[in-house]
Amino acid sequence: MNLAKTLVPLAVKKNMKATYHKYMLEFKRPSGTSRGVMTEKETWFLVLEKDEKTGIGECGILRGLSVDDRPDYEEKLQWTCANIHLGEDQLWEALIEFPSIQFGVEMAFRSLHSETPFLLFPSEFTEGLKSIQINGLVWMGEAAFMKQQIEEKLAQGFTCVKLKIGAIDFDKELGLLRYIRQYFTPEQVEIRVDANGAFGLNDALDKITQLSEFKLHSIEQPIRKNNTDRMAELCKSTPLPIALDEELIGVFTVEKKELLLLKTKPQYIILKPSFIGGFRGTKEWISLAKKHQIGWWITSALESNVGLNAIAQWTFLQDNLMPQGLGTGALYTNNFDCPLDVSDGHLWYRKASDWQFNIDELSIL
Repeated sequence: MNLAKTLVPLAVKKNMKATYHKYMLEFKRPSGTSRGVMTEKETWFLVLEKDEKTGIGECGILRGLSVDDRPDYEEKLQWTCANIHLGEDQLWEALIEFPSIQFGVEMAFRSLHSETPFLLFPSEFTEGLKSIQINGLVWMGEAAFMKQQIEEKLAQGFTCVKLKIGAIDFDKELGLLRYIRQYFTPEQVEIRVDANGAFGLNDALDKITQLSEFKLHSIEQPIRKNNTDRMAELCKSTPLPIALDEELIGVFTVEKKELLLLKTKPQYIILKPSFIGGFRGTKEWISLAKKHQIGWWITSALESNVGLNAIAQWTFLQDNLMPQGLGTGALYTNNFDCPLDVSDGHLWYRKASDWQFNIDELSIL
């Protein structure tokens, strides 16, 4: 290990307190994916206090999907707080199998050292001068509900929509795509679909071929992860660009990340900082994608507005002009009021708006 990384600055050691807090986010409406319907979403906040300053990080675990959905998750949060004196770099290395906690640590330290707890990456975005184009997310459900969502997203000015598919009858899903294309050309509305691994290994190519008739942008994770031989075949023969998403989860080292990309050769990869080691882990994937001419974009993963804020500020600095997969913060009944605002399919940071985040209202463990 590099000796420089083992030295803990005295400034980090002294007078720092770390606590963690559980918070349950409640969905306004049950939200469906191919893995089931969610009514609530668990998240954890890491709070640092030092010299009358506070740093806040969100550990955005998603049960059933995150690689760190383990029985010892809370125990690892306790360990992190007890060893906060190690500093960000050493903690990140020690938490390699807990990417959501890595992200929370990165965010919390950045927050602590920032002018205010929520202004992590100052830019033209946080000044309210520029925005981030995002896709409008259409959740799975009955055909009528999905059609209603599509109409709402288009009316709200989105020119890129993402449909979750794989949970209802495939012919009905094709009908929904046919409905969009009846009124909107590919030049007017870009359509992304996300199967969340719902297609079978044997019928995936046939379904992708049918989907390609609607001039879609891409399909995310058509088959379940860890079927890399079949995924490589699909990426080679597909008539529709394939984006790897869940496939990236649990791939910890740069060497294994590169081996995965070299084997599967996807057209795109989708990067969720909470699932892949925070900003540092995401940066590793971006560097490899650029090296191998693979497209990429960044996506939030149902974090609260605290995590979404950090991801959005960092995403703006990556200079990727594709529509990003950033949530709108409007899914939950008990999210935190913040300056993030969606207008005409773009995410804005409204400087005039205030944060409403009270640590005392969280359950302190």
